[in-house]
Order: sequence, then structure tokens, then C-alpha cells
Amino acid sequence: MSRRKVQLTFIANNSDRKASYIKRKKSLLKKTEEISTLCGVEACTIVYGPYAPVPDVWTSNSGVQNVVEKFRNTCEHNKKMATQESFLSERIAKGREKMKKHVRSNQEKEMTMFMFQCLKNGRVELHNNMTPDDLNVLSSVIESKLRDINKKMETLNVSEMPPNPTQMAPPALPVPALPVPALPVPAPEDIITPPNLGDGTYMNADDPLQSQWFMDLLNDNGDEETIKSSFGDPNLPPL
Repeated sequence: MSRRKVQLTFIANNSDRKASYIKRKKSLLKKTEEISTLCGVEACTIVYGPYAPVPDVWTSNSGVQNVVEKFRNTCEHNKKMATQESFLSERIAKGREKMKKHVRSNQEKEMTMFMFQCLKNGRVELHNNMTPDDLNVLSSVIESKLRDINKKMETLNVSEMPPNPTQMAPPALPVPALPVPALPVPAPEDIITPPNLGDGTYMNADDPLQSQWFMDLLNDNGDEETIKSSFGDPNLPPL
């Protein structure tokens, strides 16, 4: 059977509170003895209770005095040692600072919701319970939202700006013009005109007979004999 978790609250019933005190005091004294014996350390326990005229101590009065005196000497040399009063004062200061941060955060959330409500309704409706501090918080929230919007718009404008081709493309280097060698032009007397051999390998366009024969050939007006007699070698086989 598992042990039930004990709720750490004050026991209102007197008899139950007394029974729990006796049981836990005995367990505490036993645990102090165990840690001192098993680990070889100096330890003591002092328990003041409403059910006994004198406090319960372990191990003895002299042993308790030795441990307490040693503890006092250590506290005098250790400047960082905090007393109960300084410890509680530090905890209270931290708690107040934390509470201020929570109050500030809650005000910012409330004013943010109020700002969006005014934007939705299209007009500003101030509540009667709003203080000047609330209005200051509202002003700071509006300024913060405007700064965020301006930063977002600047980011979008930069990202949507087309790149400049003159900045991205490297400048074109000039290409030197290569000299074109001049071809030699032959002299008129050096041009050789092939002779007209009359075998069909060369046709003179200035000869009227050959021109007429070529036109008859295209019009299909000439016969085989005329072609051979007009243009060609009679010793060659007929076409």
C-alpha cells in the first residue's frame, strides 16, 4: 500500500496536531543521531514545543553548546552568511520586483486589447476607470506597434526591390578588332577565259546560236539530231 502524500498545512485539530508533533519529533531526533553516527559529522537538534516545559535536544546540552559555538564562529568569519531577517528582506524585495513586472505585463496586454477594440469599432472609447498611468502605457504600446509596422514595411520593400542589372553584371571588356588580311586582286590581263570547245563543257552566253539552242531545249522544241549537230561532239554516243 503506497503512502499518502501529506499536505503541508496547519493541523487544526488539537489532538491530531499533538500526535503528529510527538511522532515527527521522535523521527527528527532519530535522523539526527543516524547522520552523526554514520557520517561522522557534528550535529545537534533543538525542538521547542507547547507540550513540554523544556526543549528536547540531541545529543546533550554540552554537545549542543559546542555545535552552536562553532556555528557562531563560522558566521563571524563568513561575511556572506545571511541572517533570517536579511534573508526575508531579500526575498520580499525580489517578490515585489517580480510583482511589478507582472503588473506591467498585464497593463500592456490590457492596453493592446483596448487598442485593437478601438480599431475594430473605428473610434476611441475611454473607460471611466482608466488612470493616467494606463494612458501612458497605451501610448507606449501604440508607439511600439508603429515601430514594428515600419520595420516590417522596410523589410518588405527591400525584399521586393528588383536587382539592378548594371550592379550584378560585370562590365563588358573591350574586344580588340582583328585586322582582316586583304586578298590579292588579279590584274585584267591575268584572268584566263576558257575556250569554247563545243563539247557542252562550256557555253558562251554571248553566242546567239547557243542561246537559241538553250531556249529551244527548255521549251522542248528541239530533236535529238538538232541537239547533236548544234551543240556536241558527233563522235560521242547519242544522249
